[in-house]
Amino acid sequence: MQLVYGVLRHRQYLDRILQILSKTPLRKLDPFVHQALAVGLYQIYFLERIPESAAVNEAVESCKTAKIPKRLHGFVNGILRQSIRQKKELATIALTDSATNPVLNHPDWLVKRWRQNFGTKETERICRANNCEPSLVLRVNIPTIGRDDFCCKLEEVEIQFKLGKYSKEAVILPKFHGSITTIPGYAEGFFQVQDEAAQLATTLLGPFRPEAKYLDGCAGLGGKTSHLLQLAKQHNLHIHAVEPEPHRLKKLKENITRLFPGCCPVIHEGNLQEFSALYNNLLFDGILIDAPCSGTGVTGRHPDIRWNRRPKELVRYQQEQLGLLFHAAQLVAPNGLLVYATCSLEPEENQQVIDDFLQSHQDFMLTDCSLQLPEQAHCFIDNKLFTPHPSETIDGFFAARMQRISTR
Repeated sequence: MQLVYGVLRHRQYLDRILQILSKTPLRKLDPFVHQALAVGLYQIYFLERIPESAAVNEAVESCKTAKIPKRLHGFVNGILRQSIRQKKELATIALTDSATNPVLNHPDWLVKRWRQNFGTKETERICRANNCEPSLVLRVNIPTIGRDDFCCKLEEVEIQFKLGKYSKEAVILPKFHGSITTIPGYAEGFFQVQDEAAQLATTLLGPFRPEAKYLDGCAGLGGKTSHLLQLAKQHNLHIHAVEPEPHRLKKLKENITRLFPGCCPVIHEGNLQEFSALYNNLLFDGILIDAPCSGTGVTGRHPDIRWNRRPKELVRYQQEQLGLLFHAAQLVAPNGLLVYATCSLEPEENQQVIDDFLQSHQDFMLTDCSLQLPEQAHCFIDNKLFTPHPSETIDGFFAARMQRISTR
């Protein structure tokens, strides 16, 4: 994972080095040879524990194993050894392209639209943040163990940690690279992996009233559903979750069982449209729609996203997102809350979706997210919306909090 994600985070930079060293244009390179060189260069330029000679030898051996023509073995060997000899010089030159523009390791179409939306300086900051390996962030399962007690368990096994900056339930493991199952308390349900932005999104359904009913309309793997269950323990809430996809549904149930054995939400196996048609008389005090999206706010954690997305997909996501809000709106009780969230930075999936929804649903009004967020997160509020951009401390995210103002 380290090698694959590392290459994806620094793809243009590594290709720039290859362009300088190789007389063969990159588009004419054998695809396997191209990627073998990229992996070798990533090890040489970014990793410290792998000897440079080992990176070269493994790249050549991989070509032999893949039965790449023998003449290309020498080509791979030569390029990588030359990159070592010129490492200091190339490391600087590759920071800019042939036109002296900064190499940002993001597709041109995405950089262009971010520059239009956020300006050049902020775009370059976002890209550089995305190119750093993110820290692992945990949400401590407070009803099961206090955050201080959980941190004591981390200290006992010498796992470095720091407390979250925005969420009172967050613990950050900046140097951890192993399996999460080896972290103390995994089997006991002491924590769930979840970025601070996602943790804060669930709190936007507050203030929570005792005995109230809440729905996670796009439950996925259960990160926010389990957070609602965590809050349910404190307020005696009734939690429902909707998830149509079998694999995610299985993982959802596994996560809930680990975190809250013997305490399960009402899980509806199907999509929100089917649920709203079957249970149109079941009204909720709060509904969370963590909508499927392009994911451009989390390309630091999932660097493949930046290379796989296409601009035309934004319209498709927008239509799906509006459909989810339409069906969710029918299930919101009078004075109830509807929270819409994405991990996208794109206005088509965020502000435009909210504008379209409110225009067609005048019985809902936008409320200020800051009223439900800790003061230290108020810096992410823009026109009542929760809009953090990717940084070292938080993922890119979007959330809007809307309240039903009509009665039935």
